[in-house]
Amino acid sequence: ALDLGTGSAVLAIALAKLAHIPVLATAIDPVAVRVAAENVKLNNVSAYIHAATAAGLDAPIFSREGPFDLIVANILARPLMRLAPKMALHVAPGGSLVLSGILDRQRGAVISAYVGQRFRHMQTTHREGWVTIHLKR
Repeated sequence: ALDLGTGSAVLAIALAKLAHIPVLATAIDPVAVRVAAENVKLNNVSAYIHAATAAGLDAPIFSREGPFDLIVANILARPLMRLAPKMALHVAPGGSLVLSGILDRQRGAVISAYVGQRFRHMQTTHREGWVTIHLKR
């Protein structure tokens, strides 16, 4: 699995604890990655999580470790929409995307960006004006 942009690696830690699967946790900010690595150790999931700095989806680590069966990204809607074509390159056939950090009113635009990249909308979860979107390849 790939966790993009969560800084503190909360989603990566949850994935590792719940599913016991390898997770690549990345962020743009090296300080956030350092904090993430500390949180990974504190939560005893070092065997599952590799935290790395990556400036974007063109970073070599994604091609080396992908394609991914699952990508979770907690990033704002506009960057998520811009990332749709590159995200599509890193999701394995049959793989899933779980996108969060999206305002309810931006839901349609985000889904459209990914449907345009041959993803199917599976489910949207609404909570206090925010949404989490599950898409499948």
